[in-house]
Parts: sequence; structure tokens; C-alpha cells
Amino acid sequence: MTVTDSNLPHARDSLTDDLRWRGLIQDSTGLDELRDLLDGGSATFYVGFDPTAPSLHVGHLMQVTTARRLQLAGHRPLLLVGGATGQIGDPKESAERTLNPPEVVAGWVRRIRDQLAPFVSYTGENAAQLVNNLDWTGEMSVVEFLRDVGKHFPVNKMLAREVVRARLETGISFTEFSYQLLQANDFFELHRRHGCQLQYGGSDQWGNITAGVDYIRRRGSGPVEAFTTPLVTRSDGTKFGKTEGGAVWLDPEMTSPYAFYQFWVNADDRDVVRYLRYFSFRSREEIEALEKEAAERPAARAAQRALAEELTTLVHGEREMAQAVAASQALFGRGSLDDLSPETLRAALTEAGLVHLDQLPDVAGLLKESGLVPSMKEARRVIAEGGAYVNNARVNEVDAVVAPEALLHGRYLVLRRGKRSFAGVALRG
Repeated sequence: MTVTDSNLPHARDSLTDDLRWRGLIQDSTGLDELRDLLDGGSATFYVGFDPTAPSLHVGHLMQVTTARRLQLAGHRPLLLVGGATGQIGDPKESAERTLNPPEVVAGWVRRIRDQLAPFVSYTGENAAQLVNNLDWTGEMSVVEFLRDVGKHFPVNKMLAREVVRARLETGISFTEFSYQLLQANDFFELHRRHGCQLQYGGSDQWGNITAGVDYIRRRGSGPVEAFTTPLVTRSDGTKFGKTEGGAVWLDPEMTSPYAFYQFWVNADDRDVVRYLRYFSFRSREEIEALEKEAAERPAARAAQRALAEELTTLVHGEREMAQAVAASQALFGRGSLDDLSPETLRAALTEAGLVHLDQLPDVAGLLKESGLVPSMKEARRVIAEGGAYVNNARVNEVDAVVAPEALLHGRYLVLRRGKRSFAGVALRG
């Protein structure tokens, strides 16, 4: 990872000022203390990820990009994957979590550790380190846990936590109730083993995080500091990181790089300015220029495209980003479909709507089968009026058929009605 001037905070600002300008500090143990730590030299910090699924999703990007941001400013990251806490689960407000088998959690730990790799550097003076809380929690006996950890946690304070209060009506197991102790002990162990001085996480983790700060103090150590980042929301009230197809994952097998790119391209104009500040590593001047362009020329979607290209490159690499951009252009007739890999083409058509057929009907039939028109009559009308395209070539005859050699990669067709409505066909076999 190369540190450039554009990676660093605004020239007039300290790191803390830059984090505040981006809206990345919601709560803190003390802004002055945080400023002394972040702006006063190199500090070791940690952020944790519980393996509750086989992949991280875009909701985790706030934490991983913040880790990258802090490392670029000279601080040392400890990226914790919760091999122990992932077997327990932080309490949900709605109901008890389903416990996953230890071997499943262990597999997810390995996958998530690999996914974190592109975001930080593991070499240099402030090299990042991956840690697993099972290393110190797994070897602790029940008696040790109750004596050495549990002794320092007043139950009345634990009951005051909002999510715990919400669950008291329906019931909460001792397992989930104890999660706070495990996370607090993580901070203590990382402070003891690695000199960790700072923890941060999402604002929903504030109770757990401050419990760790207090626990370290009660054990006669510290001082340590903490802050939280805001939960990312959408202006329309829908959940960030969700689409009609479900969560937007960082694993390319679960969410294709093309779909990942499109998620950001389709960001609401009301949201993209916040997303740029949260996630982009562009300089303040570059972001402010994009914000101005978004306000003056929203139809150009320059801010969305800039963010989509930057984050797709960060998560999936330059080649996949280039393929996603090429696909988004080619599908609307502004580039060559032949340049797209089979994987990218399939992903793009799946997003648009991909129909699998055993044999190819005529073009009118293809338009109907793909859902671009409701009937054969409408299909023929669209063709007669010059609004039908196969692989970006206009179809002029209402009874036209597609030659087998026209199939992209031997099995795909791109159908388009007008300028913006398109769908895909895949030939089975």
C-alpha cells in the first residue's frame, strides 16, 4: 500500500479534524484525549469483526476503511476476528441468536481474515496484525473467567445496556448476556499483549466498548481511549447494504464485482456525499469538488461513479473494476460486449434479469421470454419501430432470428428495448 498526499488528511487539519470532517466520530471517551492520542504520534488500535456469516458485507466497510485511514496516518492496526465471540454472538434486540457450530465459525474466521488483507499493509513500522480472540479466551477455564473477569462487572451496569433492557421482556440467555465481558476482556488482553491504546467500532457497540475501557481501569491498567463511528443509513429509510437480492457481500462469489460496482453507482443523490466522506480516500478538495458537481449536475452521477470505481478497486482489484465499468457501458451500447469476460457478462445479465432457454425462438419471442415486452404483438411493434436490439445491434425485421454464432461466449445474448431496458438470455447446455 502506497501512502500519497491524497491519502492523508487535509493539509490544514490534524487526523482528528479530518475524522470529524468526514463524520467518523460519533461518541468518544474524550475528544481532547483522543486528539492527543491520534495526533501525538503512533498508537496501536483495534477493531473487531465477529464471523457470523461466511463473508463481510458493505456494512463492515466503515470499520475496515477507517482502519486503513488510521494506518495511513501512522497508527498500527490490530484486526480482531472473533473466533470466540463469534460462537456467542452480540445480543440482538429481537431474539436470541442461533449458535453456529465451532467448526463453521472457524471456517468463517479464515475467510474473513483473507478478506481483510487488501485494506491494510502488513509490512513497515506500523504493520497491521490479525488476531483471534479464541487464542486467549479458549484457554481460560470457567472459574478463571468468573474470578478474573466477571468480578469486575457490576450487574446493574450490564442491565442498563439498551439492547439488554429491550430483551428483558422476552428473555435473554446468560450466554448472550456475557458477551460484553468477552469483548471487554479482548481490549484488556490486546492492551496487555500488544500495547493497544484505542478501540473503535460502530455506535451500536458503545456499551461494549466503554465496558472494556472501564475494565482495563479496574484492572489497574491504562489509560485507553475509544470512539465509535456512526451507523450508516439511507435517506429513504431502507437498510444500508441491502438490495432486492439481499446483502451486498465483499466475497465475489456471493456478490459479483459488477453487482458491487452497481450498488455504489445506484446510490441515492441524497446519500452519496456522506458515502464519499465516509469511504473515499480522496483529498478533501477532490471530495468537495465531487460534492459540488453532484449538486449542480446530479444526472451525470460523477460522485457515484467515482466512489464505485474507488471501492470496487479497493475490494476486488483494478481488473475487476475495469470489467465492471466496461460492462455497465457495453450493456447500453457504449462499448464492446466482446471485451467482457464470461463471469462479468453473466453477473451483469443476472443483475438485469437472466432467462435460461433450451432453444432460441425468434427475436420477438426472445423479447417476450425475457420480460422486456408483455406479448408477441408488443414485441413485433417494438421491432417495427426500431426499438429492439440484440447484442447492441438493431433488429429491423419482425421475423428476425438469431444465428448461433451470435451467442456471446457460446451461450449468452444481450437484449435491449430502447435505450435503457435490457435483459439477458442464456442457452442451456
